[in-house]
Formats: sequence, structure tokens, C-alpha cells
Amino acid sequence: MRFRVVIPARFGSTRLPGKPLLDIAGVPMIRHVWKRASASGAEEVLIATDDKRVLSACESFGATAMMTSDSHVSGTDRIAEVAALSGWEEDELIVNVQGDEPLIPPENIRQVAELLHHRPSAEMATLCTGICSLDEYMDTNVVKVVRAEDGRALYFSRAPIPWHRDAAPSGLSSQSCYRDSLRHIGIYAYRVGALMRLSDSPQCPLEAAEALEQLRAMWLGYTILADVAAEEPGPGVDTQEGLEQVRSLMAP
Repeated sequence: MRFRVVIPARFGSTRLPGKPLLDIAGVPMIRHVWKRASASGAEEVLIATDDKRVLSACESFGATAMMTSDSHVSGTDRIAEVAALSGWEEDELIVNVQGDEPLIPPENIRQVAELLHHRPSAEMATLCTGICSLDEYMDTNVVKVVRAEDGRALYFSRAPIPWHRDAAPSGLSSQSCYRDSLRHIGIYAYRVGALMRLSDSPQCPLEAAEALEQLRAMWLGYTILADVAAEEPGPGVDTQEGLEQVRSLMAP
């Protein structure tokens, strides 16, 4: 099986400006992500950025990096630009590894590519993990996914799904069950052709309502495979608090 990894690395994060270059254990965060992606068995790992400072840093530690437009609204669009500039064939596999996941397990990167490789009829694949608490289940910042028996994603939502009706006799605040609920992990494998069509398509009403780009793919009729992650992922870096947590976990 052959697949590529593209790591979108935008410099101008609102909450953490310059996020790809933030120091973790003595090196820029993007280097940790690149190192883990490079251990996944991918034939190529490419960092896609919108800032020459990130480009320079990546080249200094031996990574392949590419400048992309600073107007992209999502990592998907940035990766689509890379695919177009590189002339990749429609049936090639690309894994989108977010640039703020310095603890991502290499096994999970390969897993999501293998999912798509073994199901030629599917356009995308992603991962999930079990929800561990009622608070996590009810948290609208935690994206949930519901799957069919064959592993197809049926829906993604910030709402607590599936909803356990009989465990909430008095409505939302009385919910006491989160059994069989799954948390979505934001890693995707795409076929290049499906990626390009997704990037070229306008936002759909479901995506606008939930602020979840994967719902655009479902709106377009894509089959998205969602498997339970082979290895529990570490925390990502979205906030200063998250950065300090990861720094603590990765301290020498």
C-alpha cells in the first residue's frame, strides 16, 4: 500500500499565533508531528504552510515543505492545493495529519490509510475512540460520530449522539448514560479525486450549522469509514493550557 501524508501548518492561529513553531521539548512543534508522520510508513511526508518562517524551520530539520496560499479557510483546502500543484492521480491516497498533533501515534496514521486502501468504494476514512465520561459526552467541543455495522460513519455532531432517551427522563440535564458513544479524532485519509471535489464544493447547511467540514462530504454522498483508533491518541495543542499539558508530557 502506498500513501502520502500532508501536514497543513498555518502560522496565524488566533489563539496561539505562530503555533507550528512553538517550542516543545526544545524543538518546534511541527518537527514532532513530522517525525511521527515519517514513522508511519508513508512514501512521502510533506508540510504545507502559508508562512516562510515555517518553511525555513521545516527545511532546517530536513522536512519537505511547500508554500501554499494564505487565504485557505481549512486544512482540506490547503492539502487540495498541494495535490493540484503536485499533479497527483485521482486514486492516490493522502492522509491529513493536523499540524498541532505532536503526540499522534504513527500507527493511527497508517491505520486510516489502510482503511481506505481496503475499501475501494469509500472516498474518505477517519478514526474515533470511546467516550470516557458523561461530561465528555455532553461537551459540545467534543465531536461525536455514529457508525453503521460495516464501519461507515452515519453522522458527526457536536451534540450528544446517540441520545439515550430512557436515561434522560427529565430532558437534557438529566442524561445519565453515554454507553457506546464515540469521540471523533480529526485525522482523515482521502482519495485525491474525492479531496478535490470536496474542496471545490460550497459549504452545505449541515456544515454551517455544526461547523464540521466532514458533513459537507456526507452531504455530497461520500462514504466515510470510521474505525476505532488502534492506539489512544495524545492531546493536541489548541490552547495555551493544551500546550503546557503537552510540554509536560514530552519533557525530557
